[in-house]
Amino acid sequence: MTRVLNSERREPVSGTTRSVVVFLHGYGANGADLLGLADPLGEHLPDTLFVAPDAPENIPGMPNGYQWFPIPWIDGSSEEESSRGMEMAVADLNAYLDALMVDEDVLPEQVVLFGFSQGTMMSLHVAPRREDEVAGIVAFSGRLLNPETLKDEAISRPPVLLVHGDQDDVVPPQSLPQAAEALQEAGWTEVYAHVMNGTAHGIAPDGLQVALAFMRDKLNL
Repeated sequence: MTRVLNSERREPVSGTTRSVVVFLHGYGANGADLLGLADPLGEHLPDTLFVAPDAPENIPGMPNGYQWFPIPWIDGSSEEESSRGMEMAVADLNAYLDALMVDEDVLPEQVVLFGFSQGTMMSLHVAPRREDEVAGIVAFSGRLLNPETLKDEAISRPPVLLVHGDQDDVVPPQSLPQAAEALQEAGWTEVYAHVMNGTAHGIAPDGLQVALAFMRDKLNL
């Protein structure tokens, strides 16, 4: 049984929803952490609804911190616990996306997944395994998990934008070329990349501008 994800939202500037951006936050954060990006993005995506679910699991000792799944090298969990947690979170996120598209009356090609760090890991894992292809994946500062199974498990191959800071000390910058190579080997034809020079584990203005241009293009705006 899936868990219902608490979600915050920012309505379209125009008042009409023609597309949806789903923000998926990183480990220890929450939906509100990324929802603030709706302000600079919304004026350029006026018909876009922005939604930001909280990950399903509270992190002990972090009242407003959530995780999609445990990370062994951070919290001391086992690989089995991490794998089981991710499997549950994938089901939760799929259920969330299914309900979102019905409730907002949008098609998959009107939806972009915008992930950061662990949210990127979720985006890159979930979207390719969904039957209907989303408009695109914006993947900031994360990794592609289980690249060895991607080719066999991918059902759709949406366009992907990989963005990473070259000074990231949380998720290694080489995760970007590794993900790009794995995606291309698995049959992706649209993989784009941008390196944020001088940026640590975060989202710099130049990265956000590239993400905006990608979303406008893939959402045909």
